[in-house]
Amino acid sequence: MKTTDPDLLRKSDGPGGPGLPAQRPAPATPPPSSEGQSKTGGTLNVFSHGVLVIWAFLVAMPLLWAVMTSFKDDKSIFDSPWSLPDRLHFENWSRAWTQAHMSEYFLTTIVVVAGSLIGTLLLGSMAAYVLARFDFPGNRFLYFLFIGGLSFPVILALVPLFFVMNNLGLLNTTHGLILVYIAYSLPFTVFFLTAFFRTLPTSVAEAALIDGASHSRTFFQVMLPMAKPGLISVGIFNFLGQWNQYLLPTVLNTDPDRKVLSQGLVQLAVSQGYKGDWSGLFAGLVMAMLPVLGAYIVFQRQVVAGLTAGALK
Repeated sequence: MKTTDPDLLRKSDGPGGPGLPAQRPAPATPPPSSEGQSKTGGTLNVFSHGVLVIWAFLVAMPLLWAVMTSFKDDKSIFDSPWSLPDRLHFENWSRAWTQAHMSEYFLTTIVVVAGSLIGTLLLGSMAAYVLARFDFPGNRFLYFLFIGGLSFPVILALVPLFFVMNNLGLLNTTHGLILVYIAYSLPFTVFFLTAFFRTLPTSVAEAALIDGASHSRTFFQVMLPMAKPGLISVGIFNFLGQWNQYLLPTVLNTDPDRKVLSQGLVQLAVSQGYKGDWSGLFAGLVMAMLPVLGAYIVFQRQVVAGLTAGALK
């Protein structure tokens, strides 16, 4: 009879089973070096900060140069364009404001942009709220119809739009230009606010409806105040586009007494033929930039909050 030594069995029993030799544990892999990660992260930070510094310089330098040039005379603009002005020529600003009729252009632009901005935000927020909160036949069709308006070039609609405005008696009128600005800005506004209204909690609106509030009261008193960051964000973008609009007023607003600011700047550039008033032109250009820059500086926090609201849900 064959016998087996129990001590031999105990020695040979291992992870591989009885009678098999024991397997050695695999060597542990060393953790990744934190020093290498810090070097890679530091290189990326230096590169990203360098790109941001270059981008900030490219954006801020033309603005600063335009402000500096607006306080020079015409001779200094061409003789030493990069040097500081010998003295501040405030008469450039007063000449552009009075003699070049920038005050009239400025007032007309404020009326047109204010009216179109209010109408765009009101109609756009109402349409976006319905598309975001209510399910009905044709909901997606209407939504994609607004999206399609973003891809439609405005230049293709200028000729038919001119005849439509002329037949309706809205050509060369302030309210006609306001309506065109509203129609031009609605696609982006509805697209932006529809995504924003979808991020708002539905429990608040349901609680208001349970308490007896109507749909209109729920929208104006509950949901619209909650959408304030999104309204400010899309309002800034619309304000920027409508304030700098040149193509539409050039075609639909040919009355010299109703020109907007962009038309006035072009008129100022060509008013003296071959001898342009360059110092007055730069002064008018800075006047046109200041409202946009001021609005963005004041509401920059709300703009960032509105743009990142959907990502932070």
